[in-house]
Amino acid sequence: MKKSHIFSDLRDFLILWVSQSVSTLGTAMTNFALIVWIYGQKGTASSVTLLSVCSFLPSILFCFIAGTIADRWDKKRIMLAADLMAAVGTVTILALYLTSSLRIWHLYIINFLLSFMNAFQNPASYVATSLLVPKEHYIKVSGLQALSGSIATILAPAMGSMVLAFGGLEAVLAVDLTTFSIAFLILLFAIKIPKVRSGAENTEESFIKSCMAGIHFLRSNQALLGIILFFAFINFISKMGGYGMLPALVLSRTGNNQIALGMVEAAVGLGTLAGSILVTVIKPAKSRITVIFFSCGISFLLGDVGQSLTRSLPFWISAAFASNIPMAFLNANLTALMRTAVPIGMQGRVFSARDTIQYSTIPVGLFLGGVLADKVFEPFMAAASPLQKILSFFFGSGKGSGIAVIFFIVGALGFAASCLAFRNPLYRTLDEKYNREQKQ
Repeated sequence: MKKSHIFSDLRDFLILWVSQSVSTLGTAMTNFALIVWIYGQKGTASSVTLLSVCSFLPSILFCFIAGTIADRWDKKRIMLAADLMAAVGTVTILALYLTSSLRIWHLYIINFLLSFMNAFQNPASYVATSLLVPKEHYIKVSGLQALSGSIATILAPAMGSMVLAFGGLEAVLAVDLTTFSIAFLILLFAIKIPKVRSGAENTEESFIKSCMAGIHFLRSNQALLGIILFFAFINFISKMGGYGMLPALVLSRTGNNQIALGMVEAAVGLGTLAGSILVTVIKPAKSRITVIFFSCGISFLLGDVGQSLTRSLPFWISAAFASNIPMAFLNANLTALMRTAVPIGMQGRVFSARDTIQYSTIPVGLFLGGVLADKVFEPFMAAASPLQKILSFFFGSGKGSGIAVIFFIVGALGFAASCLAFRNPLYRTLDEKYNREQKQ
């Protein structure tokens, strides 16, 4: 297909993507600044991970209702309402900070409320993308979405640190509000999202049944349910390691050096950026399942295991970069399989059911990782014992060494689980369905 045809096919999506990418950057800067602020206030891993728990929990609890509403209601209005609530949350944080009233528990509550709105925005946004994009471009679009996330991950630590140093937290929040305004106005006036009939009629009975339709669909598709359950486990262990505890590891081993954390998190984004570019330009592999599980295993090996065995900032940066290249391939191929396997009229409900199952383990992993670090592994590595001496040879001693042990355990488990899942023939049926859909 000619490039001009591709741009014509993706015009509305690209406008939406660019505007949302700008807003994502502003939000990422705020998240980075708040993590630094919280760690500076409390100095514990659990205080940081609890913020993430509050960001995930409501979106999981309300997924079933949100998915049904996303299928039945106007996607654009849902996205606009959620964006507006996010802006209100940022304004509230700014007002509390300017009046010297901001407390950590305020951030927990605000994140909880914003996560509630995200429960509705995420399925609406997901379905909107499917409506705006032809099937043959699903993998490329998934790569572009990963690209915007990686750019935010790269720039947010550097820009967040700079703005935080020269303007304070209030300046970071002001930037976030500015980027939000740009994205909100573009979505409001420049984007037209096609409507689709979901099959759910406007009756109380059908609404209640619709809330469970996603689960019923997954139960009838064992391959799809199996891969969702697998990644529920992966999300659980990964949030106890590099994808949940990385700020705590770096800050604890560098004396709360936010510049070092910014460099490592920028490397995460650069790795995802490199992977996202490769996804958009390389011809897709014949077997998406092979790409998914191979990428997952390699990422655990390079990231969690690699970062656990050193206190060197250059090595952390290298491991963060290398481990996130395959993640772009994993996410793009997994998203393409999901979009193809689920009818558009049911995607809101099915993807919400998926989110409930697949992401319900994230807050558990985040909370457990913080508790294990503060209450078990860090105290153990600080006390002299024969096993501690052996472990300190590999993971060092002092603050952060216990977190490093957790990283190693998580990396080994993730790599082993990926190898076992790759050998499961059930998942190959998803590849077969995808290939049939692409030929139609």
